[in-house]
Amino acid sequence: MRKKILLFTLLCSSFLAHSQLVNTPKIQREFRAAWVASVANINWPSKSGLTTQQQQDEAIALLDMLQKNNFNAVIFQIRPQGDAFYKSDLEPWSYYLTGVQGQAPNPYYDPLEFWVNAAHERGMELHVWLNPYRAHHTAGGEVSDLSVVKKHPELVVKLKQGYWWFDPSKKGTQDLASAVVKDIVKRYDIDGVHFDDYFYPYAEYNGGEDFPDQESYNAYQKQGGKLSRGDWRREQVNKFVKRVYSEIKKEKKHVKLGISPFGIWRPGYPESIKGMDQYEKLYADAKLWLNKGWVDYFMPQLYWQINNIPLSFPVLLGWWQTENTKNRHLWPGLNSGIGGGEKNSDEVINQIMITRGIVPNSPGVAHWSIGALTKHESLRNDLLAGPYKEEALVPVSPWLDKKAPAAVMVSKEDRNTDLYIKWNPKDGKDVFKYVVYTKYGDKWTYRTLNAKSTFFQVPKVAEVNAKSKAKAPLNAVKVTAVDRTGNESDGEIIVL
Repeated sequence: MRKKILLFTLLCSSFLAHSQLVNTPKIQREFRAAWVASVANINWPSKSGLTTQQQQDEAIALLDMLQKNNFNAVIFQIRPQGDAFYKSDLEPWSYYLTGVQGQAPNPYYDPLEFWVNAAHERGMELHVWLNPYRAHHTAGGEVSDLSVVKKHPELVVKLKQGYWWFDPSKKGTQDLASAVVKDIVKRYDIDGVHFDDYFYPYAEYNGGEDFPDQESYNAYQKQGGKLSRGDWRREQVNKFVKRVYSEIKKEKKHVKLGISPFGIWRPGYPESIKGMDQYEKLYADAKLWLNKGWVDYFMPQLYWQINNIPLSFPVLLGWWQTENTKNRHLWPGLNSGIGGGEKNSDEVINQIMITRGIVPNSPGVAHWSIGALTKHESLRNDLLAGPYKEEALVPVSPWLDKKAPAAVMVSKEDRNTDLYIKWNPKDGKDVFKYVVYTKYGDKWTYRTLNAKSTFFQVPKVAEVNAKSKAKAPLNAVKVTAVDRTGNESDGEIIVL
């Protein structure tokens, strides 16, 4: 009889442990990012010439806002016009920082290093956004002697609207942009490299005329080149994208490459879609990059509304997903600048929900831009009360790394009305975040903490129903580690 009772007890204990494990919620997965544009001081810094303290205060305010609203990534523009928002031996300090190209912040600090550390302290990924081909913007001040326009005149052309543009076909252009990317990836603890939709320039930048690269194309033909001018241009961009992806992985495999092209590949793809042809106008064969897997995440700028039939958000997103043959992350860019209010919030939230439905295994979006979120409090509040109510981890990137971190060693201390949870990682270098799961009554909740965290104090009793004010005791805890590519470790459930 005693053996039967013992066996029954063991079975019950095993069942209880198993049920506890089965019932442990998986933390939500979703990429939630906002673009921070530095060109023309669109988002940060708010104007050139601010003091170091003012710049840092503005940066912290933006990152705090994102953290408060459960974002987990920021896309920060650091090379808007062949310049640098960081210490570089390749290109000059940005005009948009100090109002003088080549002049460092004073008192000195490195803005990129500051942003990386501040983002990581808040548990957010930091993706650096570079413009590989824009050499000088019309809002970028005078062309200084330190500008790439003066340093590399053989690589640039002037457009009729006043912009200077790198010739994408020039080997020197590709070599310089590649060197810039490798330098950043090597020296900074970033999580991603990001390009937007500016490849060959939009036609209006040159007064509607063709890009002035006749000399380069003539040289190509003299060497026996047979491609048409359009195919030749696309080939130059394709070579650069493939090269940069490969070089990033050789340096740091976990650093993701993301591209945010114009939202339409070509009119008629799919059939109902009308609009600009980036394939013919920007010479960007964005579909090819996605088909080939030369990106880790693909972020088409789907800045149109759901019911805009010629440019419908879900129709375009669904088409891009059919082209996602390598199963990369497909995280569309949203036009959150439409503002706040019930109608506009509904549009943005519905687009997020459609993304979750079309790409359920790796949902995510980026908001253009952070300025819309800071300006429209109602939009922030509606996002936080709706799709962003719970924290989320960035989806995993299994083609980069499938190995989860080692489980952390967890201990606990009784502190009167609270429980003090401590942990130690077996390999701290493999940890980007921690997740602390707590179970009150039969309800699991979770919190994410940054990689520097080693403890968390939780109440032994907590409210589990806001309406009834009902409370329940803490009866289980679990702590897991998450690595740079989103893999989550196992974790033992500590039953209290």
